[in-house]
Amino acid sequence: MKKIINKGFSLSLSPSGSGIKTGARFDSSISVRSSTTSTATSTASAAETNMNSPCREKLFVEHCKGVNGLEKVVLREVRGCSAEIYLYGGQVTSWKNEYGEELLFLSSKATFKHPKPIRGGIPICFPQFANHGSLEKHGFARSRVWSIDPDPPPFSANSSSQACVDLILKHSEEEAKIWPHRYEFRLRITLGPGGDLMLTSRIRNTNADGKSFAFTFAYHTYFAVSDISEVRVEGLETLDYLDNLKDKERFTEQGDAITFESEVDKVYLSTPTKIAILDHERKRTFVLRKDGLPDAVVWNPWDKKAKAMADFGDDEYKHMLCVEAACVEKPIILKPGEEWRGRQEISAVPSSYCSGQLDPKKVFQSD
Repeated sequence: MKKIINKGFSLSLSPSGSGIKTGARFDSSISVRSSTTSTATSTASAAETNMNSPCREKLFVEHCKGVNGLEKVVLREVRGCSAEIYLYGGQVTSWKNEYGEELLFLSSKATFKHPKPIRGGIPICFPQFANHGSLEKHGFARSRVWSIDPDPPPFSANSSSQACVDLILKHSEEEAKIWPHRYEFRLRITLGPGGDLMLTSRIRNTNADGKSFAFTFAYHTYFAVSDISEVRVEGLETLDYLDNLKDKERFTEQGDAITFESEVDKVYLSTPTKIAILDHERKRTFVLRKDGLPDAVVWNPWDKKAKAMADFGDDEYKHMLCVEAACVEKPIILKPGEEWRGRQEISAVPSSYCSGQLDPKKVFQSD
């Protein structure tokens, strides 16, 4: 890992893809941003003032109340795509395409009430994934109330037209009793002009006692699928994985692609930066791109475990699949002042089949 701890903004990705670290401080930018398209000079000038870049389309960022009066932010894009983010958990709970079709699974029995995490969407697992440690399962970030970040660092923009929200989570006295570290967790959620959804996390060690800390992490994404028996995952073939159903024993994946006919809970190791989830019945492919997250978790509870979960419908396992960009096997270690960054981008595209295979030109060879 190459670490750059100076006044610059130079970042380096480790060869293993385990994350990006820097010790630099960042300049501030606005916390909630939207861009507008206009040929009028005055509109363009105003947009450049707020975005520091040309703006071509009108996007919307709305703050409102959600279930049980919880604060949420709605991102909208002119073509009709949208995303909803609850401050409780810093969690995306909805992502819709231009036709209004929901692309994320959210259980009909999801509880929007502390301390229960929200079942579905994209929970943030920090500072611990699953039971890989002594903390509560998946850590405490998904059951904390996040804040709008008043002083976010600048993020490199992949598009001149975007709507996004910046959230922040800091240490609390209560959680310090179980995880005695000071940190700043900044999360930017962006809805791109084509409907792509990007989550970028920056976690900084702000300990004043000179101590490092370690953590594991995952974007616990619940994809909505038509029928789990008609779904396949490509990009993880021949890789090693830890099977959580067999006490984390290590195996090597066999076969051309992953299909589903029973419960699965696996952590794939040293995975590629692109993974495809093919929904044959709906003729839709989800493409997951990731940086700084070397592992990928694949999970479906199947019928028996689904019935045992109070916040999950008995038959809902048929219509969801979790494929999660993660860092599990080798925890991330940060010294005071160091920062890690991990990014996930998901998109939905039409599937193209040839002998049951995904057209590589549409996914694996495209950017």
